[in-house]
Amino acid sequence: MFELWLGAIISVFTLTNILAILCGVLFGIFTGALPGLSSTMALAIIIPFTFSMDPATGLILLGAVYSASVYAGSISAILLNTPGTPSAAATVLDGYEMTKKGLSARALGLSAIASGFGGIVSVILLSTVAPFLALQSLRFGPPEYFALAVFGLTIISSLAGKNPYKGLLAGALGIFLATVGMDPILGYPRFTFGSSVLVEGFTLIPVLIGLFSASQAFSLMISSKSSKGSTSPKDSDIPNVSGNILPKFKELLRLSPNMGRSSIIGTSIGIIPGVGTDPAAFIAYNEAKRWSKEKDQFGKGSDHGLVAPEASNNAVTGGSLIPLLSLGIPGNAVSAVFLGGLLIHGLRPGAELFVHSGNIVYALFFSLFIANILVIVIGIAGARAFSKVLVVKPIVLGPIILILSIVGSYAIHNNYYDIWIMLAFGLLGFMLRRYGFPLAPIVLALILGPKAETSLSQSMLISQNDWTIFFTRPLSAILLVIAVITFITPFIRDINKNKNKKVA
Repeated sequence: MFELWLGAIISVFTLTNILAILCGVLFGIFTGALPGLSSTMALAIIIPFTFSMDPATGLILLGAVYSASVYAGSISAILLNTPGTPSAAATVLDGYEMTKKGLSARALGLSAIASGFGGIVSVILLSTVAPFLALQSLRFGPPEYFALAVFGLTIISSLAGKNPYKGLLAGALGIFLATVGMDPILGYPRFTFGSSVLVEGFTLIPVLIGLFSASQAFSLMISSKSSKGSTSPKDSDIPNVSGNILPKFKELLRLSPNMGRSSIIGTSIGIIPGVGTDPAAFIAYNEAKRWSKEKDQFGKGSDHGLVAPEASNNAVTGGSLIPLLSLGIPGNAVSAVFLGGLLIHGLRPGAELFVHSGNIVYALFFSLFIANILVIVIGIAGARAFSKVLVVKPIVLGPIILILSIVGSYAIHNNYYDIWIMLAFGLLGFMLRRYGFPLAPIVLALILGPKAETSLSQSMLISQNDWTIFFTRPLSAILLVIAVITFITPFIRDINKNKNKKVA
């Protein structure tokens, strides 16, 4: 273990990897700060550019973008009352109130520190819990992997947002798309319609870029055109960032118990697949209010009300990577895209990843530690400059994202077919967004669908078509029970919500 950490530290402190962390943090802050652009989209854009990199450098870049983009959503939340990313929704409650009081500089400083603090705590827990869980995966056979994949697929209902039924339909579409190509066991083509290019199925990265990045580019360009101008704020609308950005040490000491508690909440929630950053931020906010002696100050510009969601949502980043790296189950939509980054470098989550590629994994852990420190330093030093990012017009931003999407899709295999796949999924994603369908379930189904199918076929061969194999093995039985509970919970919640509305 000591040798792995020493090797990781030496690996990270090379010019290439330090530049990767720096560029990742800057790119993550830029994309996260702009309202409408998410961490998922930022990762989807950057993944193709890691293809030619060393696997460790590629993952280090992705980790830095992930951490920084989650933090940066607070910039527009604090200055404009508009969350840059969904994870910053709770930050608005006290962040914007501080801006109205002329304390925007202080709010930005506290946000950067709390975000970095939460990220560091989650990395420490990630580096201790993930290897242990990965070792447990050695006990898994085809039935357990099938049950695990089914459990992952049931998260679809949780990722659906307000309407689990739309999430279910999106997931079903993803499973259908995952069947295109060669049958993994029998080896005959399915749904290829005689096309040789569809024999290998849909390449994951162009699909990710299309769904998350190109679809957002189309949305930005159409929205700016329909509004006959820019939907972005004018420079005059953004308050001047003045005053002390760096808080005093005594103030940080006073806020540290709250940040510590919120970081643990965020990491714990991040480990649970399908929950995500938004609930983690609000849960941490509620807990901070419950423990506070100044409850009446929450919602009026409270320091505690600002740092709690910021520490929590950044702690989710490390937490969501725990089930991803150890078991191959994405904790949220962003980590599902991160899984795509692992797969294009030929890295498979689980014990094999830690045994055969331990140097890469521990380099990622240490780089996340450095990236969160840089989030604090760059967030404080560049707060005034980053506020100017908010005035970028959608009509300019949309085409830039689309060009990056085209270049990224082509760069994977130097194949024009990937560009067409990306554009097709971009249009699909645009239409789904327009009618309120979530995109994350499609990606999750595309990744986990083939795993479930292969493991199911292998299990049937082992048991000679005896379905009881999934219930006579304790691990697979427990996972399937959890999968059923995970699947039906959002639907029960939706039914109760509708009942409450009728009663009201």
